[in-house]
Amino acid sequence: MTEKKNTLPSSRKVTTQSLLRMKGRGERITALTAYDYLMGELLDQAGIDVILVGDSAAMTIQGRHTTVSVTLEQMIYHAEVVAHGVERALVVADLPFMSYQVNPDEGLRNAGRMIKEAHVEAVKLEGGEKIAPTIRRIVDAGIPVMGHLGLTPQSIHKFGTYQVRATSKGEADEIRRDVVALQEAGAFAVVLEKIPAELGAEASKLVDVPTIGIGAGAGCDGQILVTHDMLGLYTKFHPRFVRRYAQLGEMMREAFERYAQDVKSGDFPSEDESY
Repeated sequence: MTEKKNTLPSSRKVTTQSLLRMKGRGERITALTAYDYLMGELLDQAGIDVILVGDSAAMTIQGRHTTVSVTLEQMIYHAEVVAHGVERALVVADLPFMSYQVNPDEGLRNAGRMIKEAHVEAVKLEGGEKIAPTIRRIVDAGIPVMGHLGLTPQSIHKFGTYQVRATSKGEADEIRRDVVALQEAGAFAVVLEKIPAELGAEASKLVDVPTIGIGAGAGCDGQILVTHDMLGLYTKFHPRFVRRYAQLGEMMREAFERYAQDVKSGDFPSEDESY
């Protein structure tokens, strides 16, 4: 395996083929989530390679406890406004719970809506071998698909917990089989979430397509975090794998408090701030 190295992002448009070449030369892939125009624009300007419009919007934007309640219509809305603000990054959108699980034809129809109406460049589906026929159907129609293994939040009621997955031999073997199955089905990349770091590195070497880790160790070909987590905006829980790069939630709350105080005291608006 080529030794990984860090390089500054170029201004060239990121495509699914770009990511494959990045893995080949050992260049790490950066990915973050966005749910609105401004966040998408800022991430793009920062040189992030992949912007995921995640169904985590159910939690970060809607205040839900899980991702399962977000609808296809809501995801299309969020994806469209994000894509409008992005020029360089590859924009990927989650297909939400029950928009692709019924059968491959329904999965294709909803993936097509996401591409046509939201103008994203790829969709992401959760699951392994069982979802491979749907991935193959979507890819055959010309729509790029990113896979997602390990802790799959849409199945949280099945798991019953957000704890680390694939700690048993049986489940670890399943991850190994699934990552290969997703590549064979045509997935251009696979997210590996909350699995042991050793398994994340091993799974990354089993396939030619890039793996994007979230709580899956440094051996993955790239990393993704929920932007609201790493900025300190969503603070209801703090997973071990989240590094906080800012505490914007506290800064915003303090700014709101100062504004309220200034209005109530009559300090705002001043004469200079009036016409």
